[in-house]
Amino acid sequence: MASEKYKQWSVVVMSTLAFTVCFMIWMMFAVIGIPIKQTLGLNETQFGVLIAMPVLTGSLIRLPLGMWTDRFGGRVVFFILMLSTVIPIWMISLGTEFWHYLVTGLFVGVAGGSFTVGIAYCARWFPRNRQGLAMGIFGAGNTGAAVTKLVAPMIVVAWGWTMVPRVYAVLMLVTAIAFWFLTYSDPAHKVSKTITVREQLLALKDPRVWRYCQYYSIVFGGYVAMALWMTKYYITEYGFNLQTAALLAAAFSIPGGILRAIGGHFSDRFGAHTVTWWVLWVSLLCLFFLSYPQTQLTIMTVGGPQTFHIGLNVWVFTALMFTMGIAFAIGKASVFKYISDDFPHNIGVISGIVGLAGGMGGFLLPIIFGALVDLTGVRSSAFMLMFGIIWVSLMWMYFAEVRPMNAGRSSKNSLPMSMN
Repeated sequence: MASEKYKQWSVVVMSTLAFTVCFMIWMMFAVIGIPIKQTLGLNETQFGVLIAMPVLTGSLIRLPLGMWTDRFGGRVVFFILMLSTVIPIWMISLGTEFWHYLVTGLFVGVAGGSFTVGIAYCARWFPRNRQGLAMGIFGAGNTGAAVTKLVAPMIVVAWGWTMVPRVYAVLMLVTAIAFWFLTYSDPAHKVSKTITVREQLLALKDPRVWRYCQYYSIVFGGYVAMALWMTKYYITEYGFNLQTAALLAAAFSIPGGILRAIGGHFSDRFGAHTVTWWVLWVSLLCLFFLSYPQTQLTIMTVGGPQTFHIGLNVWVFTALMFTMGIAFAIGKASVFKYISDDFPHNIGVISGIVGLAGGMGGFLLPIIFGALVDLTGVRSSAFMLMFGIIWVSLMWMYFAEVRPMNAGRSSKNSLPMSMN
């Protein structure tokens, strides 16, 4: 009979592997969407809708998936979820019209809901002081976005883009079967059957939940949106081909997944608030430079007009994206550390609510990115939008968390004086 420790790590390892595959599939349109855009002659807004469509379903389904995980257990919910996407993934390769890809994308998007299932499933196998690390390791499955950018372009070049969903469908089926046979269930991890859906949803009245939703819409929603958008950005802004653009775009996606485990460790050690606060400031600084558009500046001098080019070259741009990817990775773990600390008995539902908000950010932002480019003609407008969103979040965190903490410290320091 397997020991408890073996079960814990078997669950984490297989859940992380399964989530990686799910995330590969969820981000598939970041690569195959580019040849589809060229074939159908889509504009930037239509392209944004195309790549964001799977994110919509993956976002909306997170809340019910979180509730089902609390009620039925993560193993069975995760297994059924993966099986349900196999046929829709294959169907993408048969599409010929824009609406075909939108509809199949909606069904494939269910794979994105795997995060809510897996995060609650893994967390319950560990004590509270190690849940941040466990959730961070599982969250490393976000690396699936980078894996897709490395693998899918090679498949496209070798056999055409229609082979990508076919390979991914087989991969998902094999992963689902392996997951079922190598993971475990524990009835003690399920919530009481006497708890109603209404009681589970009472969490929506807690203002902390809405604040965590805002944070996660940045560190996860922004990550998803950027991961979907960056390949095309490198092609249009710097003139790279698909393979090179996808490879460079992976510089943002790779740390966004792998370093999440480090974010969990930092959150266990320094606290969710401290880590999230610094994550937002680092992201804001990166976006300040990323927001500046390529500019030709002409100055009238005594010797005549002098023209200067101001803008980020590809290497500086990639370094900034890499840094922001690290920040987002750590932030994704720290936000869920908030949840495990504040809602230890309701992780599934709360993670579903917060995950839904993060996913909706990942759905809406690519569409807004495309609309802004169509409206302004400035590609860096996407980063300008992200800069504004993070600034608002920092202000919210300051007034909701930093000021009350500072006031609490001041009152404690003045207490001995008043007693004298």
